[in-house]
Amino acid sequence: MVDKSNPGAHPTRTRRFHPGWIVLVVVATLVVAGLIWLPASMVSKTDQAAETHLRNEDAAKPSPSAAATGESSQAIELPAEGQAAPAPVAVKFTPPDPDSIPAGEMGDMIRLGQNIFNDTQSYARGYVGNKLNCVNCHLDSGRKADSAPLWASYGMYPAYRDKNKKVNSYVDRLSGCFQFSMNGKAPAPDSKEMLALVSYSAWLATGAPVGLELEGRGYLALDKPAQSPDKLRGQKVYEANCAICHGADGNGTQVGGRTVFPPLWGPQSFNGGAGMSKIHNAAGFIKENMPLGQGGSLSLQDAWDVAEFMNSHERPADPRKKGK
Repeated sequence: MVDKSNPGAHPTRTRRFHPGWIVLVVVATLVVAGLIWLPASMVSKTDQAAETHLRNEDAAKPSPSAAATGESSQAIELPAEGQAAPAPVAVKFTPPDPDSIPAGEMGDMIRLGQNIFNDTQSYARGYVGNKLNCVNCHLDSGRKADSAPLWASYGMYPAYRDKNKKVNSYVDRLSGCFQFSMNGKAPAPDSKEMLALVSYSAWLATGAPVGLELEGRGYLALDKPAQSPDKLRGQKVYEANCAICHGADGNGTQVGGRTVFPPLWGPQSFNGGAGMSKIHNAAGFIKENMPLGQGGSLSLQDAWDVAEFMNSHERPADPRKKGK
C-alpha cells in the first residue's frame, strides 16, 4: 500500500493474524509436551516396577529365626470376613547352654533355682510334703521338650487358668506345683526360694518370644487309643517296663534317704490335684519320656493303659476337696 500523501515513501505491508498459526502453535506445544512426558512416564513406571520387585523379593526372604529375634517366623494374616482365625503355630526354641549361666549375684540366684529344681528335697525341704523333686515331672532340669519345660511356660504368664478360675502370675503357677505335685505348701512370693525359681525359669527362657506357644510346651497331646484305657493291661506294661525303677509297689527308689526314682502313688507321691493325676497328661508324659532314656518305645495303647493303671491307685487327696 502506497501513502498518497507522501509520494516518496516506500510501500508498507499490512500484517494480518492468520488462523492457521493457532493450529501450528498448539501442535508444536503438544509435541514438546509429549517429548517431555514420555520419558518421565517411562522412568516413573520403571521406578514403580523396581519398587514392587523389591517388596516381593523382601517378602520372599525367610525371616530370622524366632530364637534369635524373639518373634514368630510365621507371617501374620488376618482372616477374611466370616472365616475363623487360624490356629496358632508353635515356635521352635532352644534354651541356653547350662554352662552359660552368668557369674555374679544374678548367676548365683539362677544356680540356686536350678539346685532347688533338681534337689527340692534338700534345698526347699520345708515346702515339700512328699518324696518328689521338681525334676521328676520336668526332666533334664526343666529343659526337656514335651516334659513341661520351664522355658515354654515362663513367657505365657500372666494367663487365665481354668483349674482355679482366675488369672495367674508365673509365681501362682509355681505355687500350684508345690501345693499339688509336691503335696506341700508354696514359698512366699518374696522368698529367696521363689525368687530363685523365677530367676532360673527366666534364664532358661532367654531369647524366647513372649506370649507365643513354644514347640514342646506341656506334655505330649496323644490321640485316643484304639481301645479304652485298661488298668489290667496297664499292670502288665508296668511290670515289664516300670517296676524296675519305681518298684512293684509304686513307692519309687530311695538311696541313702534320697529319691532316685519317684513314687508314682501312695502317701509319698503327688496328690489328686496335680496335673499328672489326669490320665491324658500322664499318658503323654509316659509315651514321650518313659522308660527313662527310651522315650517313644511304648505303643500308644500301652502308654494310655499304664497311665490308667498308675492313677487307679490311692494317693493324697486334692487339698481343694478335703472335707467335701
